[in-house]
Amino acid sequence: MWRMIAGGMEKGIVFWEFAVNLSDQGVIRSFDNHHRSEMAANWIGSIVSIDCGEGLGVYQGRVSLVDPNCQTIALTEPFHNGKKYSMPEVTFSALNIKELKILEIPVQVDNGRVCDPQHTEPGQTVVSGPEYISSLSQNGTNKGFNKPNGTGSVPQAIPRRGSACSRHPSQATPKKNGVKNGQIKNKDDECFGDDIEEIPDTDFDFEGNLALFDKAAVFEEIDTHERRNGSRSRGTPNEKLARYRHDENIIESEPIVYRQIVVPQHGGKEYCTDSGLVVPSVSYELHKKLLAVAEKYGLTVERRLEMAGVCSSQMALTLLGGPNRLNPKNVHQRPTVALLCGPHVKGAQGISCGRHLANHEVHVILFLPNFVKMLESITNELMLFSKTGGKQVASVKDLPDTPVDLVINCLDCHENAFLRDQPWYRAVVDWANQNRAPVLSIDPPVDGFEQAIDAKWSLALGLPLPLGECAGRVYLCDIGIPKRVFQEVGIKYHSPFGSKFVIPLHST
Repeated sequence: MWRMIAGGMEKGIVFWEFAVNLSDQGVIRSFDNHHRSEMAANWIGSIVSIDCGEGLGVYQGRVSLVDPNCQTIALTEPFHNGKKYSMPEVTFSALNIKELKILEIPVQVDNGRVCDPQHTEPGQTVVSGPEYISSLSQNGTNKGFNKPNGTGSVPQAIPRRGSACSRHPSQATPKKNGVKNGQIKNKDDECFGDDIEEIPDTDFDFEGNLALFDKAAVFEEIDTHERRNGSRSRGTPNEKLARYRHDENIIESEPIVYRQIVVPQHGGKEYCTDSGLVVPSVSYELHKKLLAVAEKYGLTVERRLEMAGVCSSQMALTLLGGPNRLNPKNVHQRPTVALLCGPHVKGAQGISCGRHLANHEVHVILFLPNFVKMLESITNELMLFSKTGGKQVASVKDLPDTPVDLVINCLDCHENAFLRDQPWYRAVVDWANQNRAPVLSIDPPVDGFEQAIDAKWSLALGLPLPLGECAGRVYLCDIGIPKRVFQEVGIKYHSPFGSKFVIPLHST
């Protein structure tokens, strides 16, 4: 009997033991060094697992050398902690080995030749080790492969399918799924991790394979087939495909009608929206008639004032900087708006706009001249404005001396031109022209009515009037006039606003 003991102590952890002979009674006999070396060589080729403790880890590999005199064992093609080791061979001393397990034992045949279980034929099984190992286990005389607690056990080798050298197929132990060479593998390793060495080294010839594909012939065949079947061609190499922008619809539809608003009389100017829809201007008489019919159906002056105030305040908030200027972290830079209003409905629209601006934390200064008799709409709007905390002045001297962020002009009226001769009107116009602030004009008068204050932006209501160059850039606001009201006054109407209430107009 030949034994290698870790630490050189009998009570230590036995990591390897080979039985070299077995009598008929199952008693193990001793042999000299020559016989020990000869029998040790018979175990070369076995696959083992060596546990060297927490510091060095666990190694698996095929036994390439067993030296009983030096108490060493060498493994070839080793794996360290489940990964391929960098060295082709590694040698272990008995002092470093805590436990050794045999995972696979070569088969001994009658003529003494050792057959490698890896070279097997399909459909057959192999015998896991010499028969005397089972005899030792049955007679209770086996002392090898002890566990750390000192109890003897013989580990079972993992059998492989098929072997031309096998004579005892009944002694094979079925292999458990997912275990190979002592390593538990996951599903990915089972599918893709085996036989890595069998991957061919030559690269796939992409260019040569692509040269075999005749693209022109294939397109010709597809085009011929579609012409015969009457189906629509998807395009050939010689056909230039249409290109679309990211915001264009590629699905075929009816042609777009860009002139969706038709007025009974030409108003003098035409505008178009960003999407190309034509918006014609209307005369002041037709616009006045449109508002009168809308009021008859319930769109009262108060409701129009509210819509005009909301839309104009939204536009003003955008011009003032929007969320970049109006946010809780920027309260020390509240924008200031000077609101110039006259004693008429246009002025009431401006007061409504100032109320909404003040509700959004804008510092509003409202100028309105003192009149003995005011319109009811102005009185109601002033009462609401006074509850917002905004400032109301009646003299130009009370307006700011420094430039403001925005001036909203609601001084002019389509009918009361005599107001322009009033002293307060000329004083306010002089202040606005000297303040150097940008001007937004709400519902300005038609072209030909000379405006004393040039505007950078103008906001028209419902449909635009023919405005002059001093109106600046024109915007259109939706005040909620129903489609049937337009039709009743002879206007063929389709809303150009889309998803917005205020849209820009461009002169054509």
